[in-house]
Order: sequence, then structure tokens, then C-alpha cells
Amino acid sequence: MTQPSDAAASRAAVAPRSAARARWMLVATTLVWLLAVGAGLRSAWNYESAPGRAAATKSQWPAGSRIAPAPDRATLVLLGHPQCPCTRASIGELAQLMARGGDKVTAYVLFVKPSGTPAGWEKTDLWRSAAAIPGVQVRLDEEGREARRFHVSTSGQTLLFDRAGQLRFSGGITSARGHAGDNAGRDAIVSLLETGTATRTKTPVFGCALLSSDADSPDADGK
Repeated sequence: MTQPSDAAASRAAVAPRSAARARWMLVATTLVWLLAVGAGLRSAWNYESAPGRAAATKSQWPAGSRIAPAPDRATLVLLGHPQCPCTRASIGELAQLMARGGDKVTAYVLFVKPSGTPAGWEKTDLWRSAAAIPGVQVRLDEEGREARRFHVSTSGQTLLFDRAGQLRFSGGITSARGHAGDNAGRDAIVSLLETGTATRTKTPVFGCALLSSDADSPDADGK
């Protein structure tokens, strides 16, 4: 039979081991949580910093387009998906750009409306925000016909043409998906408008696909 003194000694020996085990379990749980959080943050950053498909816009204004380049100034065209959250930052950057150089450029925002979407589907807060920018003309791009004419695949793609209809810039005007603030694309366009030159004429574009599949798109000629 175990003597009371022996039982007390046994409990005293077990207590430190239990406390140590609890501490190790807490450390292990914390490490697993930190690893999970780190993986989530890394995944989110990878998504935000992953550019969309770059435009393959020709060097000259596309024939057949329903909009025409301005004869006396540069023309900017931004193509957007009206329900892409990433494009909110692009519209904000466009507002900044127009505040600095709006007197030197005619600007269009073309919102794509895929086939099969209901009436008014495109009239989102992005449409209203773009329409509220002084000097910006908002147009509907039915079934992405203009996007196909300009060979644009990603929401937020911004194109700048000179008065002769020559492409001078192609790219995005944000530094990542949904990130507003200073960026190389906006700076390049402002420089082109103010001085006629820029250190960069192409930048990555960050946004959603304009059309969900090739089946939603008209043919390459936009017909």
C-alpha cells in the first residue's frame, strides 16, 4: 500500500511534467496558427501582385471602333469590368490622372457587358464613379466588342493614343490588385501628356478578366 508521503511525492513529480506538456502544446498550437496566418497572407499577396493578361493592342487605333481618337489631343481608353472590385482602384487613379492632365486628353471608360447579362447589370458604383470624373466619357461595350478590337483581356487596362491615333502607352494604373496610390502607369501617362515622353510605355495590369470565357466574346475583329 502506497504511503501518503509516497502519493504526495508522486503527484509532485507528475505536476511539472503536466505543466511542461501544456506549455509545449501551447507553443505547438501557436506555431501552427502562425504558419496558417503566414500562408494566408502569402496567398493573398500572391493574388494581389499577380498581373492579368497584358493587352496585345496594335500600334494604330483599331479600325471599326465605335469611338474615335480626338484630332487635337491625346485619347485615353480604359476598359473595365463593371463588377470587378480591383477596378475600383483603377477608377480612383484615373480621377487623379484627370485632375492633373484632363485638359490635355479625351478620356473614355468602356465597361464590358457580357452576353446573357440582364439589363442594367453594368450600372454599378464603378460606372457611377467613372461617370462622375470630369472629362471622362463612359460607354457600354456590348459583349466586349471594343475590348476585342483593342485586344484587351484584363479589367483596368489603360491605353493612351496620340492625336494621330498612334499607341503611346499600354498598361495598368495601379501597383497591384485594388491598390491605390503612386504607380508607374499613372506617372507614365502624366509624363506623356505633359512632356511627350516617358521612361516606361508599358506596365502590368492588375484586374479581373473582362470576359469569363472565349464563348462570351465576339470574334477577334469585334464583329
